Amino acid sequence: MGVGRFWGWTPITKRQRRCRLNGAPVRCRVVFSILLVLCLLLGICAANDSKPNILLIMADDLGIGDVGCYGNDTLRTPNIDRLAKEGIKLLQHLAAAPLCTPSRAAFLTGRHAFRSGKWHQGVNCEFRTDHCHHPLSHGFDYFYGMPFTLINDCQINKPPEVDAAFRAKLWVYTQVVVLGMLTLITGKLTGLISVSWKILICLITLSFLFFISWYSSFGFIRYWNCILMRNYEITQQPMVLERTATLMLKEAISFIARNKHRPFLLFVSLLHVHIPLVTTKQFLGKSKHGLYGDNVEEMDWIVGKILNAIEKEGLKNTTFIYFTSDHGGHLEAKEGNVQLGGSNGIYKGGKGMGGWEGGIRVPGIFRWPGVLPAGQVIDEPTSLMDIYPTVVHLGGGKMPHDRVIDGHDLIPLLQGTVKHSEHHFLFHYCGIHLHAARWHQKDSNKVWKVHYITPNFHPEGAGACYGRGVCPCSGEHVTYHDPPLLFDLSRDPSETSPLSPATEPFYHTVIERLTEAIMEHQKTFHPVSQQFSVNNIVWKPWLQPCCGTFPFCSCDKEGDNEHIAL
Repeated sequence: MGVGRFWGWTPITKRQRRCRLNGAPVRCRVVFSILLVLCLLLGICAANDSKPNILLIMADDLGIGDVGCYGNDTLRTPNIDRLAKEGIKLLQHLAAAPLCTPSRAAFLTGRHAFRSGKWHQGVNCEFRTDHCHHPLSHGFDYFYGMPFTLINDCQINKPPEVDAAFRAKLWVYTQVVVLGMLTLITGKLTGLISVSWKILICLITLSFLFFISWYSSFGFIRYWNCILMRNYEITQQPMVLERTATLMLKEAISFIARNKHRPFLLFVSLLHVHIPLVTTKQFLGKSKHGLYGDNVEEMDWIVGKILNAIEKEGLKNTTFIYFTSDHGGHLEAKEGNVQLGGSNGIYKGGKGMGGWEGGIRVPGIFRWPGVLPAGQVIDEPTSLMDIYPTVVHLGGGKMPHDRVIDGHDLIPLLQGTVKHSEHHFLFHYCGIHLHAARWHQKDSNKVWKVHYITPNFHPEGAGACYGRGVCPCSGEHVTYHDPPLLFDLSRDPSETSPLSPATEPFYHTVIERLTEAIMEHQKTFHPVSQQFSVNNIVWKPWLQPCCGTFPFCSCDKEGDNEHIAL
């Protein structure tokens, strides 16, 4: 889910010390995370002409088929298209997971999220203001953004999203309990039921406690979950979503202007195009694809404003720029008959589907004038996990040696000094479940892919799991394949025709080679804490960030900042 995830960096307590990003020693100054992450360029804080500025832009839930340079001819994305024209476009760029949080965790650490255990950190550990999981406790000096997940509940008058089915059941249970209490009271007053007032009062008290116990969490999700923070201070609770994108953009442009005289790293993690698709009046009704299309075109405009700021400050030729999405488009996002999710082009599946290409194949665009060739297209398997080692290399940092890193430095591939990606094998997970794996057979330039688990589409043949939010990773609503499905992506990128021994002479050889690779891959696993243990997922009121006196949490310290000219 796009916005609002936080992942572990090795902590440091003093400003201007060497800081660590996933254990790699670097020196940094500023980070603007979750919605925006800002930090000084990895390496020496003093200006160094040999090191570029680094601008990383990540969209949320954007499908690869939503962008003009990837084949969409009805949505207008001129600024993203310009990046591709002036730089390099990757055709096989892959998310490490089909959902927001694990994908972003892998992006920031260069390794599969399940290796890190608890990758959805929240903010606090023991009490409300310890900020143990806050970016400032993990090597960064400045933070502005949303520390939690952007959800429908953040928007007034939108249907609830968090545990919606469970909440509906709780409402029904509450109504049944209230009806029962009213029946008992009526019976007592009319003499039809013989029960003491003491017992009735106890039952009414228990019923009230039942209601309070769940409504205090679910009934105020907009206040608990939808907040903006600047460093440790809450600046808006709840967020005013109509203002948030402008505030994020203003912050990014301001950061570029303040730090133009020294190398910096700016990570812009966009709200767009995650539901509830909050779009400003300037773009409403302007696209050919309804609210989703409006949101995509506004996102492209935001990207353009950031690129303009880079060029205005004379930084175009000294800035390494990367644009991507955290995973494929959300096919199941609908409101009635209105589609609120994106297009994954020719690729099957979407968000939440760990194996199908539509869930994990994403845009990957790089630009660095004078260093990277312009107008190039690279058709090699690459991963979002490659960005971490690439950034470490660009900043002169050192990769950690105390853990497995699944990504590889992309600079040799981008500059054309090597012909092939370093990835021989890539493994595609849904949660902790291995759904698929691919083998890049470089001598023949084939890309083989096997599926061990696939979701059961609902309704059958629909291409998505409509009515379920996203497809499940395991259980009764998936199919376990033995033998696995095999595809040759170099001939069948849409994964429409699974191969068999009768149609592919190397079928058994490919299956055996991938089985061996998976066994070697699994040898690198080490036990970690469980992300979804009861202790990790239960709501803890004493850890809830609060602007004001808990539980009366509300404030707006942003004033009229969004009206500043951009």
